[in-house]
Amino acid sequence: MIHQILDQIGSSFGVTWPKFVAQLVLFLIAYFVLSRYAFGPIMKILEERRKRIEEGQLNAEKIKKQLAEAELRYQEVLRKANDDAQHLVEESRRNNEAFSQREMEKAVKESAAIVERARHEIASDRNRMVDEVKREMVSLVVKTTAQVAGKVLSPEDQKRLSEEASKELSS
Repeated sequence: MIHQILDQIGSSFGVTWPKFVAQLVLFLIAYFVLSRYAFGPIMKILEERRKRIEEGQLNAEKIKKQLAEAELRYQEVLRKANDDAQHLVEESRRNNEAFSQREMEKAVKESAAIVERARHEIASDRNRMVDEVKREMVSLVVKTTAQVAGKVLSPEDQKRLSEEASKELSS
């Protein structure tokens, strides 16, 4: 009875059971070979790339955090320099009666010079740190792109990626 039903279904759809079984066996063999020698290695490569990308993102977050910390230190140094300058000015005012007008101007100039030197030093340190972070970011972008692309980048590709990354970081 079941055999008759299967024969009816097979003849309705144009299926011959010996050919169907042979195709099923060939499909299972092809699936086993592909899963063992193709799918596994490909999935391993994709997983490695995913890990590299995650590492690059973690490094980028770390660099952003370092830049934020540098900005906080910059603000603190600037605040301290302003406080110091303010103290010098206040001290100059308290001792105004003891000093002549010329001495007062000298103290103000010194405090302004201290503030200017501090600002210059802070700006120099900040610019140096920003340049360093940009170089690291450009290097990470080039490395990550090379790893994701799965090939060695030519010097022109590296230069182009560096320039694009620098433009993005500058904006």
